[in-house]
Amino acid sequence: MSELRNNAPLLDAYLSYFEEHHISFTIPGHKHKASLLDEGLGRVVDSDLPLFGGLDEIKLTHNVLDKAEKLAAKLWGAQWAKFSTGGSTHANQAIVLALGKPGDKVAISRTAHRSVLSALVLSGLEPIWIFPEIDEATGVPVGIPLSEIERVCELNPVAILLTEPGYLGTLSDLSPIIEKAHSKNIAVVIDAAWGAHFGFHSAIPAHAISLGADALITSVHKNLPGYSAAALLLVQGSLINRERLNQSFETTHTTSPAGAPLASIDGSRALLEARGAELIKELLHNVATFKSHIESSLDKKVFLSPEDFKPGRFDPTKIVLQTAGIGLSGVELETEIRKDGIRVEMADRDTVVFLATLADTHKDFLELTKVLNDALLKLRSDPRPVKTSLSWSVKPEQVITPREAYFADTELIGRSEAAGRISADLIAPYPPGVAVLAPGEKITETILAGLIATQADGVRIAYATDPSLQNFRVVK
Repeated sequence: MSELRNNAPLLDAYLSYFEEHHISFTIPGHKHKASLLDEGLGRVVDSDLPLFGGLDEIKLTHNVLDKAEKLAAKLWGAQWAKFSTGGSTHANQAIVLALGKPGDKVAISRTAHRSVLSALVLSGLEPIWIFPEIDEATGVPVGIPLSEIERVCELNPVAILLTEPGYLGTLSDLSPIIEKAHSKNIAVVIDAAWGAHFGFHSAIPAHAISLGADALITSVHKNLPGYSAAALLLVQGSLINRERLNQSFETTHTTSPAGAPLASIDGSRALLEARGAELIKELLHNVATFKSHIESSLDKKVFLSPEDFKPGRFDPTKIVLQTAGIGLSGVELETEIRKDGIRVEMADRDTVVFLATLADTHKDFLELTKVLNDALLKLRSDPRPVKTSLSWSVKPEQVITPREAYFADTELIGRSEAAGRISADLIAPYPPGVAVLAPGEKITETILAGLIATQADGVRIAYATDPSLQNFRVVK
């Protein structure tokens, strides 16, 4: 029995469909009875339900999606909301397409996700890169300084796109950034894929809409209990053309949206509204207790914490373990704890990220504490210096635009010939999927050495034509 459905029209429509009798002569082709053909296949698809002819009539007679989107806009204090079944990737691409015309400049944080760079190819907008400050003690990016915003504002971008929070939980000081941009009539778009829970408890940062941002994109399947690829786009103010955005959103979205992701966005919104503060409070307690137990056992500080940064500049629900201080490899640690069924969000040489959400129980944290503590005591060694990840430290040299590089004639050449050539690929360690090379940028000896070293540390190198890095696709 769902206690949320009375305040969640899409969730109620999804549940109601399966409570009623239907003989379907529409798509989807499984007709909710694929289990009659094969039990395993049926377990995967028989709960699938489309928006059209599922959550609503094909003619959208009941307007349940519109009602749910208005409820989300109201909760976040926005004027307009759209639900996506294509993840923050789709929402990022839709909004970039709506910002300007080919040749226009857009200022983008270099910590942006791959989807934003792909959107530059689609839109023809040209990037002005904004670089974060790096904290020397932890080696992590701590946000975009106001001086960077002042610099790019003088270059007349159509908008400023920031990734807040970053993959490691740190944030820029957004209020003065937004104020500065708005003084120049420049829109601020925040990719808050990892911050869907922000703003619903006093101990965690406020969400960007409440700080005055013009648009916020967030993944409902990351920090909230949403379906995979469920995402939310929120907009306010007059600096973003809503008609154009609606057009680009529909252009890049599927015409057959699945009902489960949509219903999960609606249900997650209703859950936040009803119990958000209570559930986040419990999560904060579990995370703090877990970190305390591990660090007491090691007699060593190993986790990033709010105290490492300025007030309000770190997500206290984020669990980021830095392994340099205890002399072990994050990839080796990941391998060790997977033997006991523990999976992590990300691991590289110096960092392991554990994603904690509202769905994690006290029992889950107890098991994680036991397994992780044993592994750390087993593997720890002599400390080594903190090293900033290649994803955060690279300073690109753009030669041609991403769109020009994407459509250029290209060739595959050996690694020994690649330095000095223009990359036709986007190349990124994954996770986090932050570009080390974007299409149109010069391949340097420093970047080559960094990619090879990152790969040797056990990190997957994504999106390259040759993921072995023996060859590179370059512009002819």
